Amino acid sequence: MSVTQAEALSRAPRPRPPEGDALAALLLEIRARRDEFTRQQQLSPDIVARLKTAGIYRALVARRFGGDERSPADFLRLIERIAVADGSAGWVASFGVSALYLAALPVATLKAIYADGPDVVFAGGLFPPQPARPADGGYEVSGRWKFGSGSTGADLIGVGIKTAEANGGLPRMAVMPAAKVDIQRNWDVIGLLGTGSHDLVVDRVVVPQDWTFIRGGAPSIDEPLYRYPSMALAAQVLAVVGLGVGRAALDEITAMAGGQASITGAPTLADRAYVQIELAKAEAALRSARAFFYEVTEAAYATIRAGDPLPMADANLLRLASSHIARAGADAARTAYTLSGTTGIYTGHPMARYLQDASVVVQHAFLSEGTWQSAGRILLGLDAVPGFP
Repeated sequence: MSVTQAEALSRAPRPRPPEGDALAALLLEIRARRDEFTRQQQLSPDIVARLKTAGIYRALVARRFGGDERSPADFLRLIERIAVADGSAGWVASFGVSALYLAALPVATLKAIYADGPDVVFAGGLFPPQPARPADGGYEVSGRWKFGSGSTGADLIGVGIKTAEANGGLPRMAVMPAAKVDIQRNWDVIGLLGTGSHDLVVDRVVVPQDWTFIRGGAPSIDEPLYRYPSMALAAQVLAVVGLGVGRAALDEITAMAGGQASITGAPTLADRAYVQIELAKAEAALRSARAFFYEVTEAAYATIRAGDPLPMADANLLRLASSHIARAGADAARTAYTLSGTTGIYTGHPMARYLQDASVVVQHAFLSEGTWQSAGRILLGLDAVPGFP
């Protein structure tokens, strides 16, 4: 028997209390070092190490392996906080979500992955999937993959492969030590430069069958967290980065407005009617999208924790809310940038960064314009496309 949304929300686990001073101090440092990440096209190794210490990568790891097994909404709020400090840091931290789809690996493989503790950083590139040749006990993997976000700080890297097995339209990933992957530094983009989303090159690496999994496949761990739709959460953790960046942009323009006078002698920003109106609209739109996003997240997880299967319609709302919050974040950043006038056009000004980072978030395949059509098909009772929701 399924539960109503109200019942589901009433059963939702209480959010954890806010992280302590250690995370707050880390976020201040991340914000102060944003230009450094952009220049070097990756997060600095010491920051990745401190994200580990802060529990980002153990947050969704099963308790049996020493992880925290936190709720999806709990993890999303954590990534949102980091993204307010810096979009690239939030994006890289979001790959702590990998614990969910790594849960499709055999338990023996998971034990090996977490043998030295749960703070394991996984990154990878899924597309374009490359043909993999059968090898002794597994596959020989070669090829090049794009968008390897966070791979410069990863312990393990996964790449998308094509095999003879039918996977229901879902891709298979091969997992290997990061040392076996050559990172080709070519991440030359307008935003989220600090994510280090370079190309990944693999040359004839043999990956055992038990170190491959179907992304979005059935988990080998029977706990509520791992019954949450992993592909939907993979979209959510990226979308919430856009939310954090949009929040930072609105906070920035609010702080600017009181003292920002025009060089022409016009009133301060805060005294201009159009600024007051547009800021109010943007604040309402972002907060409304955020409320929808967390409402459906908590309701879906409560349904799963109650032991009920998550209906397709509810999983679809997770994807719809993700596309919506990413767009709302980009719209908020664009509004803030527009209101900033010529101040925001300078390369070194935070407003330019917010605009660029938030604009890149909505270009991701999980959040792009096509996802609206996929969500609409399900709302209309039509067949879902493979991998959605």
